[in-house]
Amino acid sequence: MDDIHAPTVPSGPTSQPTANGAPKQQSFYELMAQKENLEAELTALGAVLDSHGVHMKTTLTTIDGFPRADIDVAQIRTTRARIIRLKNDLKEVMKQVQVVVEEHFAAGKTLEPSPSAQSWSAGTSGSGASAIEPPFAKVNTVAAGSPAAEAGLKAGDRVTKFGTANYTNHERLSKVAQVVQQNENQTIIVRVLRESSDNAASQSLDLRLTPRQNWGGRGLLGCHLVPL
Repeated sequence: MDDIHAPTVPSGPTSQPTANGAPKQQSFYELMAQKENLEAELTALGAVLDSHGVHMKTTLTTIDGFPRADIDVAQIRTTRARIIRLKNDLKEVMKQVQVVVEEHFAAGKTLEPSPSAQSWSAGTSGSGASAIEPPFAKVNTVAAGSPAAEAGLKAGDRVTKFGTANYTNHERLSKVAQVVQQNENQTIIVRVLRESSDNAASQSLDLRLTPRQNWGGRGLLGCHLVPL
């Protein structure tokens, strides 16, 4: 009997666009669009697993080795296989993003603002507005007396930079968690876009955040971020 937990289709990167038989070089923003699409589908597939009350490692058989009757085993196997494949695709895309970025900087070039970045820049104030990157997370809540509150973060702030994490590499905020864990009791620069109370243009602010424990609440920050 085949392994019931094994993917139903081979995992691995999907085919890449080709030009004259060779892989086609994609632009930075084409790659970023591909990354966003992959992440969106992974989120949707994760919700499918959640709806069954399972995850990638949940056993699909009973104690005596038969397929469980309380879940749709076939759908879960197919969903898991697709998740594995998409994660491999995402890794490949991020490798290509890194190569493109390194090539641009090695050639002394800068990446032109994407349409999304330009739309955010248009709504921001200051002479450096054109360099503002699009936000990748939003501050949902901030606990009183927390490191986040002391740094000046406010609910509604949109995060464009969190230490080394930005919209190109945050990986559904997992990079933010890594930055926090690696910088306990050290200052992190967090750049946010904040809406003005008088409905004027958004402001770009650089805040100094120091993750720490024993501030009177849970976690090292005392705030909740949600991906955009």
